[in-house]
Amino acid sequence: MTPSKITLVSDEEMIRQYFSNQPEQCFETLYKRYVNKVYRRCLSMVKDPLKAEDFTHDIFLKVFNKLNAFQERSNFSTWLYSIAFNYCADQIRLAKRLPMMRMEDGFDYAAADTSDEQLREEAIQLVSRAIEKLSDSEKALLHFKYEDGMSIAKIAYACSLKESTVKMRLKRSREKIHRLCTEQPVYRHR
Repeated sequence: MTPSKITLVSDEEMIRQYFSNQPEQCFETLYKRYVNKVYRRCLSMVKDPLKAEDFTHDIFLKVFNKLNAFQERSNFSTWLYSIAFNYCADQIRLAKRLPMMRMEDGFDYAAADTSDEQLREEAIQLVSRAIEKLSDSEKALLHFKYEDGMSIAKIAYACSLKESTVKMRLKRSREKIHRLCTEQPVYRHR
C-alpha cells in the first residue's frame, strides 16, 4: 500500500483489502486517521488529558483486537466512535462507583467511599496487596508512569522497548490490578 493509495482508499475498503494480509499497516493507517479525533472525544468526556490519552490507547487496542469482527453495518468511523464512547462511559461509571483519591506518593488508589475512613483504608490495602503480586517489571513500569509521571516515550526509551509495548504492558498491569482487586470484596457486611 503506497502513501498515495492510502489517502484514496476508504476505511472500509482498506479493511477489506489489507487487514488479512497487512494487518499492521492497515491498523497503523486507521490509527493515524482517527487517533486525534478519538482523543478529543475521550477528553470531552473525561476532562483529563492523561486519562484521555490512556483511554485512547486502550480503545485502539480494543479496536485492533476486534477489527476482524467489523461487519460494515455502519461506517468504520461510526463503529470506532461507538466503541470510544462506550469505553469512556464505562470508565466514568466505574470511577463513580470507585472514586479515585490522590495519595501522597502520587499513585491513584481506588477508594470504596471517600467519606468512610475504614473503607478507604481497606481499599488502599487491597490495591497495595494487588500491586505486590505484580512482577518487578510490571511494578517498574507503573512506577515510571504514575509515580514519576514519565511519558510513554520516555518509559520506552528508558526500558529499551517500543512505545506500543509499554502501552500494552501498562494496560495489562492495570487490568491485572483491577482483576486482583475485584476477586476480593472491598466491602464487609456490617
